[in-house]
Amino acid sequence: MASTRARPAGPVVGLEAPIDRATHAVLRAATLELVEAEARRHFPAVLHAGVPGRTARHCDEPRAADPGLRADLVLALLRHASALTPRPYLWLTRPGELSTHDEDLRWLGPAAWATSALGAHTPLVVVTRRGWFDPVSGVRREWRRLRRRA
Repeated sequence: MASTRARPAGPVVGLEAPIDRATHAVLRAATLELVEAEARRHFPAVLHAGVPGRTARHCDEPRAADPGLRADLVLALLRHASALTPRPYLWLTRPGELSTHDEDLRWLGPAAWATSALGAHTPLVVVTRRGWFDPVSGVRREWRRLRRRA
């Protein structure tokens, strides 16, 4: 059966350097939240929409195999997050290094479709314990030892 979903208008767009101060603060807080909250070495990927402290989340365990289901999940999370904050962000937390993994690519297309359907420019950012990066543009920030500011 053919999909009736519309494709995103135009190419997938990521973050552009230099990023604004608000985006830097949100992504630093998302990284710090992961560092402080997740002690396990291996943990499932979690998709977040909103801002740290006010998020809608989806734990991808068991893994959502269907891209259409993932697109619907992103769409629902972004709609819910829009009620929590005026400018929701979209990020995927996962274990591993700051390089593109299969898990990132599984969520990239559905996220692009969902943000396009909402008419929003909300790129998907990947967050690990070492920092964050945009798998589309390659914009990133790494820390050796991230700590809460006094």
